[in-house]
Amino acid sequence: MDIAEVAERAHVAASTLRYYEKKGLIKPSGRNGLRRTYAPSVLDTLALIALGQSAGLSLDEIGAMFTPDGGTAIDRAILLAKAEEIEALAKRLKAMSEGLRHAAACPAPSHAECPKFQRLLKAATSGAIERSLRR
Repeated sequence: MDIAEVAERAHVAASTLRYYEKKGLIKPSGRNGLRRTYAPSVLDTLALIALGQSAGLSLDEIGAMFTPDGGTAIDRAILLAKAEEIEALAKRLKAMSEGLRHAAACPAPSHAECPKFQRLLKAATSGAIERSLRR
């Protein structure tokens, strides 16, 4: 497949493919005139790259999961660490969402008069919220 076909099928720009090649993530199988050509298996590699990126992995982290022969050697410890990082972020976002919902619906005349909001402010300034989210 030439670079234009791969770009279309993988829904990425040809410049992205050239960048991935420069980073060592993919390799062309040859050239057809001036155009790069790729083996059909490059689509699987690109899908793995897209999945890794959607999970928040850097291209360097993704690149470390490829063997020199084009296979994969996925580091499960990296995946576990990323999953824990995502879970911590989800907890933090949930707590923030709940705090915002309370502030929006609080019946107190002002947020300064809301005991729950004041407790949240004190917890935020003391670092208690961040410490609880790390657990």
